[in-house]
Amino acid sequence: MTAELLAQLDQAAEAAAAYVDAARRAVRPLVAKGARLDRVALDREQHLVHGLAWVATYAETLREVRDWAAALNRRGALGETERLLAKLLAGEYGAQLAGGVPMTQVEIIRPADFGVEPPPAPLRVTQDEKTRLAALLHEAQGRATFENANLDEDLELIRAQFRKFADDRIVPYAHEWHCKDEFIPLSIVEEMGALGVFGLTIPEEYGGSGLGKTAMCVVSEELSRAWIGAGSLGTRSEIAAELILIGGTAEQKAEWLPKIASAEILPTAVFTEPNTGSDLGSLRTRAVKQGDHYVVTGNKTWITHAARADVMTLLVRTDPATDGFNGLSMLLAPKQRGDDADPFPTPGMSGGEIEVIGYRGMKEYEIGFDGFKAPAANLLGGVEGQGFKQLMATFESARIQTAARAIGVAQSALELGLKYAIERKQFGQEIFHFPRVSNKLVMIAAELMAVRQLTYFSARRKDSGKRCDLEAGMAKLLAARVAWAAADNALQIHGGNGFAVEYPISRVLADARILNIFEGAGEIQAMVIGRRLLEEGVNR
Repeated sequence: MTAELLAQLDQAAEAAAAYVDAARRAVRPLVAKGARLDRVALDREQHLVHGLAWVATYAETLREVRDWAAALNRRGALGETERLLAKLLAGEYGAQLAGGVPMTQVEIIRPADFGVEPPPAPLRVTQDEKTRLAALLHEAQGRATFENANLDEDLELIRAQFRKFADDRIVPYAHEWHCKDEFIPLSIVEEMGALGVFGLTIPEEYGGSGLGKTAMCVVSEELSRAWIGAGSLGTRSEIAAELILIGGTAEQKAEWLPKIASAEILPTAVFTEPNTGSDLGSLRTRAVKQGDHYVVTGNKTWITHAARADVMTLLVRTDPATDGFNGLSMLLAPKQRGDDADPFPTPGMSGGEIEVIGYRGMKEYEIGFDGFKAPAANLLGGVEGQGFKQLMATFESARIQTAARAIGVAQSALELGLKYAIERKQFGQEIFHFPRVSNKLVMIAAELMAVRQLTYFSARRKDSGKRCDLEAGMAKLLAARVAWAAADNALQIHGGNGFAVEYPISRVLADARILNIFEGAGEIQAMVIGRRLLEEGVNR
């Protein structure tokens, strides 16, 4: 039985890969001029280019599920739960590749759109198999060995440590913090700092733990399972630290990294501007050098944790004669820590909170700069015009970490949905035993298993020094959709109660929605993936 399943998983992965190759051959002539891609044509053919990204993401996911199952089998650890999860995922994704992959609820990409034959779908899953998998999930209370099978002993210990911390210190209080739109208490921030959350990937010589992106995924997932606000708190430190490690001078590394690692200072990322969104090339906030300072003028928006932060990684235009990405620079700009009563006490800064439906705990702000000063010595790298290049170098890590946060949110949805389905009695039995309820839960579990493998594969590639922008982008693209589907279906299981603010699943749904927007909206992410796949010399 196991050998047959592994062969079927391999067939599903190979069929998906062949479909991607055929689709890419069909799309490239439509969007290329000679050896180069044509930007106008890429925009015109968005449905196909983005569709190519989605089918390639499915193919990569099927490869990772196949490899996960094979690795478990070699260790004698491919149990019944894992076999059924792999079969369900491969069967469903194979059927969607053949019939149509949902890019959103209203946009489907089909083989006929590319003008190619549909791939075979070699795996089919019966209702009896879904019911058996549901029974296994019931026994495991949603936490089975499918969480990850490729972590070493140290990473498993890290996972256990942060799961305990999350269950003890965050889960019991997160919903109240969310409903009151409160900051994560500073006592929790201090505890997270003591646990090393903010210095995970900072080298030991600068006071960090010197761990890799895989460890970052473990911690981000567990904290986000408790509350995405907690899981995302470390994101700002991760971005700031990576910017400094990649682009900073020796003096800047020595000055800032130990303070970030110890949580002595809390950073925030200040990139986005009104009316620019993902188009960072249109950024207009100016920084003019005057003596030993840069004087900053302009507006920023959607800045997370801006009031309570102590330093900003501030993307500005230092050369006003430039357009596009040229002339952008990154400043490490200190500021005074604010609060609800006075969010921006620093001279030259003003702003206000943007009220949001989810992703609370740090708060979102719009900020105005008018005569704000940052020391010239804090120009990242000491050379103007490197800001966009420096920021681009962090995108792989940011997307891996966002995928891990999405996994945590999806895991929370699975656990809440399963718990409610077991506790809720209708017509004389747990609603869990109705197939339309348990089928939702097993599909959430299968997609969750799959996107875990894709995300951790991306992290391992990053840790080994290999380029992983494609895999990281795919992980983020799929994980965001998986989290939203998990939250939406878990709320459906709750019925009307899920729509009540008092139930935590309402918060999880609101939190899940942001994942397909920040760190590259789904449409932008699909375009980036599609372009990479259509470049000459890319082999998947």
